[in-house]
Amino acid sequence: MGTIDIKSITRKNILELSPYSSARDEFQGQANILMDANENPFNTPLNRYPDPHQREVKKLIAGIVKLDEESIFLGNGSDEAIDLLIRAFCEPGISNIISIDPSYGMYEVCANINNVKFHKVLLNSDFTINAETLLQVTDSSSRIIFLCSPNNPTSNLLEYKSILKVVIDFPGLVVVDEAYIDFSSSKGMIDDIKNFNNLVVLRTFSKAWGMAGIRLGMAFANKQIISILDKIKYPYNVSSLTQDAIIQLLTHKNKHDEWIKTIISQREILRNQLSGLSFVIEIFPSDANFLLVKTNNPTAIYNYLKDNGIIVRDRSKVSLCEGCLRITIGSPKENAELINTLKNYR
Repeated sequence: MGTIDIKSITRKNILELSPYSSARDEFQGQANILMDANENPFNTPLNRYPDPHQREVKKLIAGIVKLDEESIFLGNGSDEAIDLLIRAFCEPGISNIISIDPSYGMYEVCANINNVKFHKVLLNSDFTINAETLLQVTDSSSRIIFLCSPNNPTSNLLEYKSILKVVIDFPGLVVVDEAYIDFSSSKGMIDDIKNFNNLVVLRTFSKAWGMAGIRLGMAFANKQIISILDKIKYPYNVSSLTQDAIIQLLTHKNKHDEWIKTIISQREILRNQLSGLSFVIEIFPSDANFLLVKTNNPTAIYNYLKDNGIIVRDRSKVSLCEGCLRITIGSPKENAELINTLKNYR
């Protein structure tokens, strides 16, 4: 399969919706005087609304991922795309969503906000997925499966063949969240979008690109899916400040490559140093920019670090993560300070 009738899983009211048409939707090109959008004529250039379609940014991204611009959605972080996918394809009180456990918490939060049932399928003990088990949980009301790969907080890349089986066998949308893909050896699943119209791939500028503060997420999918997301998004959902910052970043891509190499190198250095600490039980393999570290007393270690001005994430109450702290890879100086502080923990 992997090819579905997108209209058949889209909410009827969304199909029939007449989207809001902004002033900048009705005019394209250059003009000397703009008197169409009730903007303040002073404080140029921030007095003007941003491009609602982010054309220049999408053109640059399209050149990187080798997709048409019509297959790209840009939003206020990946969370906007997650929310819009649920709103477009899930009928409140009727549809349901499937995801893995543990995983990124916003899938469930967005489902709950939209009154859509959310089913979690426990990962295997080694944090891998069983595609058959996942598919068995689905029913005729299942509309979306969310898979985070590399997964948060387990840090591992999900097996490509298992994801592909879900994409092929599930008659709904399969959303693969690749926020951390740049830190893995995988090229991800963007190329597969050309073959499967039910596949949606999420990426972000928050991690490898070092731009979490500007809030820009990406969704890549079949043009029909992207057109539906564009139809229901807020008119000017990505600010001109954000668009300008991304344009500047993408024209200096060498920084991105350097950052990734440094983080991956530091990940291995930090792993080796953490493994020598007596209270560290296990460090799980990581394809992300963080390590999941099993300790003998996560709460005490977390509080100790906090008291010393270092904040990590206590994940010990998350499924399959008993005793675990999630530690983001910092700069060489930050990582060294973390290790020096932990060496004094008693």
